[in-house]
Amino acid sequence: MDCRVVVEAAVPVYDVETEDEAIRIAISKTGEMLNPDLKYVEINMGSRTGPDGQTLPPAFIAADEALVALELEMTVFNVEQEEHASRIARKEIGQRLENIPLKVLSVEILDDEATKTDGEGDDEELIPDFDDLVDDR
Repeated sequence: MDCRVVVEAAVPVYDVETEDEAIRIAISKTGEMLNPDLKYVEINMGSRTGPDGQTLPPAFIAADEALVALELEMTVFNVEQEEHASRIARKEIGQRLENIPLKVLSVEILDDEATKTDGEGDDEELIPDFDDLVDDR
């Protein structure tokens, strides 16, 4: 089974003045830490909500320092359980993002049909039968 795992990361950024600047720097910093080993991890802005349900920007700035919420998505292949996929994603990403807190937000099982080819079941055309390979003598 293959799973798509979304992990939230709290990335600290220093010497910033605006939320947009903090987000850009956090994405760049995270990309540098993940590349080249995990270049297949997608980096997106996270979403935050206040206690009253109000949507907040992904960056919180205080004293020219920011904490930016990012969502890191990665596909984990050949796992037996969703929990196994989340542990693999946390370990792989966590090894590269030292001292950055991570939290698994979701694990989605990928549809097996999406990974199969349209020509499945046409094996007869690709691989001849054994009897066809043996000469009749």
